[in-house]
Amino acid sequence: MLVQRLGAPSDFDPLLERVRDARVVMIGEATHGSYDYYRIREQLTRRLIAECGFNFVGVEGDWPDCDRVHRSVTGAPGGAAEPQAALERFERWPTWMWANAEVARFCRWLRAWNLERAEPARVGFHGLDVYSLWESMQAIFDYLGEEDPASLEAAQEAYRCFEPYGKRIEEYGTAARFVSARCEQEVVRLLTRTREQAAVDGPGAFSAWQNAEVVAGAERYYRAMVSGGPASWNVRDTHMADTLDRLLDRYGPDARGVVWAHNTHVGDARATDMATGGMLNIGQLARERHGADDVVLIGFGSWRGTVIAAPRWGAPAEAMLAPPARAGSVEQRLHELMPDRAVLVFGGPDQPGWVTDTLDHRAIGVVYDPSFESWGNYVPTRLGQRYDAFIWCDETTALHPLPALPAAGEMETYPAGV
Repeated sequence: MLVQRLGAPSDFDPLLERVRDARVVMIGEATHGSYDYYRIREQLTRRLIAECGFNFVGVEGDWPDCDRVHRSVTGAPGGAAEPQAALERFERWPTWMWANAEVARFCRWLRAWNLERAEPARVGFHGLDVYSLWESMQAIFDYLGEEDPASLEAAQEAYRCFEPYGKRIEEYGTAARFVSARCEQEVVRLLTRTREQAAVDGPGAFSAWQNAEVVAGAERYYRAMVSGGPASWNVRDTHMADTLDRLLDRYGPDARGVVWAHNTHVGDARATDMATGGMLNIGQLARERHGADDVVLIGFGSWRGTVIAAPRWGAPAEAMLAPPARAGSVEQRLHELMPDRAVLVFGGPDQPGWVTDTLDHRAIGVVYDPSFESWGNYVPTRLGQRYDAFIWCDETTALHPLPALPAAGEMETYPAGV
């Protein structure tokens, strides 16, 4: 195992050596609301793009919202000249996950980088998540109305099937358990037509296809959600892994992608108690599909600090104190052993017990109650198997949300808000 104090940009060099030949690099976060994680992830991603030739960033966000950012950072027709304007239009709670000053700074850099290059060489920004059923449906209408009116009927049939449930789409999942309310056939027709149209190349066709995949994934997700257990979580992470694979195919045979998501999605679920609960995640799926040598998983952690989160689902965000990590946790051990900032690259025969043993590892979601630290907010983890590398920040500070549209949010699955 290699430990490098983190202070200057060059301190990432040992980590870049580890990821230089990887096809996929996933960079996590222990919270959705810490400035330090977002800032360090931004700095590392800039180097992956500039020095290693990565082609796109895929984030734990909705496809339609992120597509507006993509059009801005790539200078596409109709894209905002200022990426922050696109980020401020994020609609689904919790908007601060991506509508924050730290992501805006990265996107401004990415736009400047891209505009110095020919269009085929520009680096994309895409959403991997499954929640945006209505927004994706509207995007399909907009595209088909202009490009493929013959397929519009399939989209309208799918819309009519979901329409009785309005914005409370989780009610569709409940109804599907007891009555013949399933929209599978209509969604399959829609997906088939848009997939055929996407074969005609072009970014508009690909985006419409992905929006149809979101609609299909959302239909499966809401049906699974009402049954409880790991099924809806697995639908969501499988959808994100499938979206990642479509992007790799879209960008070409030598394409390379960076993923930004919570540690709970990035770190291999097989090295945690998630596996015993029947859960998988995108980090595990990427390793299985592409091979461990072509996938590098990077986690984050801290001992204490402040974080942006909400006390309950849908509530306004606020800065909260994250107290010192509990005794016996990964974070407590690293607080005792590491400098304030460090990069750890796992591997080799001489790894200490806290890397190979199962220890509690903190995970803070968008809904957070610091009083739960005594029994919740931790995932039992074998750190060196869950991640290939780990970035340690002994103390963190809250990130800086942007003004955003009034937001509504769907119910999420355990682990809540990640």
